[in-house]
Amino acid sequence: METVWLPRPAPYGEVWRAMRDMTETRDADTPDVIWLVEHQPVYTQGQAGKPEHILHSDGIPVVHSDRGGQVTYHGPGQVVAYCLVDLRRRGLFVKEYVALLEDAAIAALAGLGVGGACRKPGAPGVYVPMPEGDLAKIAALGVKIRNGRAYHGLALNVDMDLTPFSGINACGYAGLRTIDLAACGVRVSLDFAGQALAGHLARAIEAATRSRQG
Repeated sequence: METVWLPRPAPYGEVWRAMRDMTETRDADTPDVIWLVEHQPVYTQGQAGKPEHILHSDGIPVVHSDRGGQVTYHGPGQVVAYCLVDLRRRGLFVKEYVALLEDAAIAALAGLGVGGACRKPGAPGVYVPMPEGDLAKIAALGVKIRNGRAYHGLALNVDMDLTPFSGINACGYAGLRTIDLAACGVRVSLDFAGQALAGHLARAIEAATRSRQG
């Protein structure tokens, strides 16, 4: 799968429209692709998003998106991997695909030096255990399936101002702690983290396809 970096920082709405346009116009031969991007500051509400989970936006735009999930924040220092994948062509089921994305993020984090990353039951995304015993979210996940084709994807916190997360109940959970790679002691560039994440995502998708079709 090809990986493409989009111009950055990118307005969320422009990238979202581009994803929808590609998904609606692609045909059976259109190659799957991973778009990597760093967004301008924005809160995005998923289809199930509840307004009470936005505590205070402090001038940050709020966009109602068509992805799954509740509210999250995108901004500088965070890399977003948008996976535009024809699940039907690859023979992949939605739940299998979501688990695949999480597994790829966990593997990418391990490769970057963050051990112990895990899932949290009932809360999509990837979490890191804290010394206090709780879990902090380091990667958010949200997908949309249209005509058997997936778009949206994963957001990985690399080295960012985490303050805007205090303005929301991230992913619909009051008091959910967020963290980034820098706070975990991993200092890498956005480009390096993005390429690592995209590599693990691409390999996981290709491996699952081979397993399903082989």
